[in-house]
Amino acid sequence: MILLESKKKINNKLTKDLNNNVTSFLGINISISMSYVYFCDINSKFFDHTLFCKLLNADIISADKYNRKNFLLVTPRQGVETPWESKAKDIFYACGIKALNRLIQAKIFEFTGELDLKILKNQQFKEFFYDKMTEYIYDNFSTSHLNSKDKSLLKFDNINTFNDSMGLGLNSKEIEYLKAGYASLRQTPSPEELMMFGQVNSEHCRHKIFNSHWSIDGKELDLTMFDLIKSTFDPETNKNVIKAYSDNGAITSEQSVEIPRIESLSSAYKKNFTRAAAVIKAETHNHPTAISPKPGAATGSGGEIRDEAATGRGAKSKAGTSGYIVSSLNYEGQKIINKKNAGYPSRISNALQIMIDGPLGSSSFNNEFGRPCLSGFFRTLEIMQDKNNFFGFHKPLMIAGGLGQIESKNYFKNDAENGDLIIVLGGPAMLIGLGGGSSSSINSKSGREDLDFASVQRDNPEMQRRCQEVIDRCIYLDNKNPIVTIHDVGAGGLSNAIPEIINETIECIGPEVLSFKEILNKILKSIRKKRILIPIPLPIAKMTAVFLGLLPKPLLTSDQLIL
Repeated sequence: MILLESKKKINNKLTKDLNNNVTSFLGINISISMSYVYFCDINSKFFDHTLFCKLLNADIISADKYNRKNFLLVTPRQGVETPWESKAKDIFYACGIKALNRLIQAKIFEFTGELDLKILKNQQFKEFFYDKMTEYIYDNFSTSHLNSKDKSLLKFDNINTFNDSMGLGLNSKEIEYLKAGYASLRQTPSPEELMMFGQVNSEHCRHKIFNSHWSIDGKELDLTMFDLIKSTFDPETNKNVIKAYSDNGAITSEQSVEIPRIESLSSAYKKNFTRAAAVIKAETHNHPTAISPKPGAATGSGGEIRDEAATGRGAKSKAGTSGYIVSSLNYEGQKIINKKNAGYPSRISNALQIMIDGPLGSSSFNNEFGRPCLSGFFRTLEIMQDKNNFFGFHKPLMIAGGLGQIESKNYFKNDAENGDLIIVLGGPAMLIGLGGGSSSSINSKSGREDLDFASVQRDNPEMQRRCQEVIDRCIYLDNKNPIVTIHDVGAGGLSNAIPEIINETIECIGPEVLSFKEILNKILKSIRKKRILIPIPLPIAKMTAVFLGLLPKPLLTSDQLIL
């Protein structure tokens, strides 16, 4: 591992504001300077250090340089390849430097002045310098955290303790279901299997609360909350809506359009007339925005853009919006409603932080991806119920939405068949973000703080743009579009995305025993079709199947009846 330091100190508005904030916090005058340092893992003895240092504008140093200095070192979270690193490695590769395993950019803050060494250990002081969601902070130059895998995340004792320690959000019924299943198999579950189950069966991926039955004034309703939402679309009456609640985005309003396309051979734009429709999507990203507003809101917009791209057999987002609902901002000059701590966890950002950093994160992702964020809104609500209780949006609502375009030939996904290639497109995710699915199943007051910060995705608009370019080129092939079906990889990770793309299933898992008629009713409800089901005695059904089996395209065969 080679250590380099940038030749120039960083002096901008960020460092000036940091100096002012820290001086105000400590009550003494100190000077803070910031530099970039680089940890480089090289896999060749014949490496051109001269060109490498020139491109980075940095010098090779020894960690001993900082032995007698007061400093804090801020690095990316363990096991994460940052967007900066992935871009930098591509640039060096294009310049002929191909021997880089890792190129980790870190920040070093050096202090001069009357600074007590105990202050460097103070967590409240450290929080001025790093983002707990995406970074670690150290007061030494140990590099072991940069190149070793954190195996402590995968320690396994039993299902109950692993569920608590990893924040999988499994309830008691789900734990008993797993125990019974593994007991019948005479197997012990692996940590990886439990992690996967926690993701795919989470509230984020399965919407268990939305799909639960509920009652008003003691009267149980026939429809779940999800049914009520879906009831806004009736395929029999909404003729302008082609698809809704059955894909990553809704498709509406088909018309003839002129679309500029890039020719595959000449790479020149050419006009193309086709039938196309609008694809629309809106979703929330509340938990990550509460933990770290800027990257949390950024990945909210990123996920919504991916959903539009993964609608049908490939689409393209054109414009976006974002909205926020928070508690009282309590900014200077405003009448402060809540003078007391309202009791939410310290790791959740306050409303003012969310409204400063959240919109910046969302708009930055949109701009860097190449899609304008054209509109937005925010609301505040905080009500004092009595002197000790408040009602408000301490855990915020962050809403990301967008509008795109999809061509008529790509409206509907095809079924994946045996032998089809499954291609995972995008950058490395590691462990960060892959706990986001199960984190949605946990109350904000419970769980460990470190798991909260590890559960949120990181934004990488440049890599996502590359993925969109691949989808675009596939769409431009018209009837030769190689995409059979497409699905975005979100907080549930590959544990959820791969099974979903292979097999879209009707959920019939649970303690209740379903008759064949009940299963058919569930299928009809899922595909939003209305059919009359008439019971037929088995002997008559067998005779009917034999007769229909003689037809060229039989509606029913004896084999199907047995199945």
